[in-house]
Amino acid sequence: MNAVARQPADDADLLDAYSRAVIGVVELAGPAVVSLEIGTARRPSGAGSGFVVTPDGYVMTNSHVVSGAKHITISTQAGETATGQLVGDDPATDLAVLRVDPAAVAGRYVPIDAAIAPRVGQLAVAIGNPLGFESTVSTGVVSALGRSLRGKGGRLIDGVIQHTAPLNPGNSGGPLLDGAGRVLGVNTAIIARSQGIGFAIAVETAAWVLGQLLQHGRVRRAYLGIGATRRPLDRRLAYHHGLGAAAVEVQSVESGSPAARAGLRDGDLLVRFADSAIEGIDGLHRVLRSWPAETVAPLIVIRRGARITLDITPTWS
Repeated sequence: MNAVARQPADDADLLDAYSRAVIGVVELAGPAVVSLEIGTARRPSGAGSGFVVTPDGYVMTNSHVVSGAKHITISTQAGETATGQLVGDDPATDLAVLRVDPAAVAGRYVPIDAAIAPRVGQLAVAIGNPLGFESTVSTGVVSALGRSLRGKGGRLIDGVIQHTAPLNPGNSGGPLLDGAGRVLGVNTAIIARSQGIGFAIAVETAAWVLGQLLQHGRVRRAYLGIGATRRPLDRRLAYHHGLGAAAVEVQSVESGSPAARAGLRDGDLLVRFADSAIEGIDGLHRVLRSWPAETVAPLIVIRRGARITLDITPTWS
């Protein structure tokens, strides 16, 4: 009996669903990922990645990648090179936006959509272009949401995505994508020696920063004009006023600032801003990020053991 000859399998049949998903993401988003060569006054060159987010040539990357850049050369997967111009950067979120001639990127881009909601366990594809030849790709899963990282200047970056896709050297600033090729976040290597895990600034934060930088050239945040620190509260004081375990203690007030106009003094304890309890500097930063400047807010303060309410009007920093 003659054996039935097996028909040669198509390439598509040899690929499992996981491989097909990753290949689809790379083919869709890979051409939008670019290599950044950075020249600064302190070092001859550095390398990083970025990705085109609009059809008119705006590129998103990490702030630490382009910090101090004197010149930026952008290289595409197709071999095109062009000079990049810094539109603005925000060290507090480790994000920056560049502009490149749209002809150099041939209209290839992956949009930033703040409505995309990552889910723990979903496929995560990290793409970078550190050498300017071809995208480097690593895969994993979203392992945690809502992480916080300390950015440059001490501000806390909230809503950070933790994932298991290894980040290769030079991949910082590239996109983290889902199985449909949609941007989940911007990869960052801001934490050194984080073995086995990667971090990405969430797409919601990236969309907000992108809008701020395109509109204003910088990120505007509401500002009070105080120097302050976190102070644990005496348990009896906290119990008497129904407070948490800590507050923000004012250590200095800038002359002419919103805090000065509101009557804040050194030693005041800030415990509530509008409807939000305040137990530390990070909490105050979170509230001010979403509070519209030039809008009056009630500020509850403990002054020499007494609870008082002041009206304060933050301005743009």
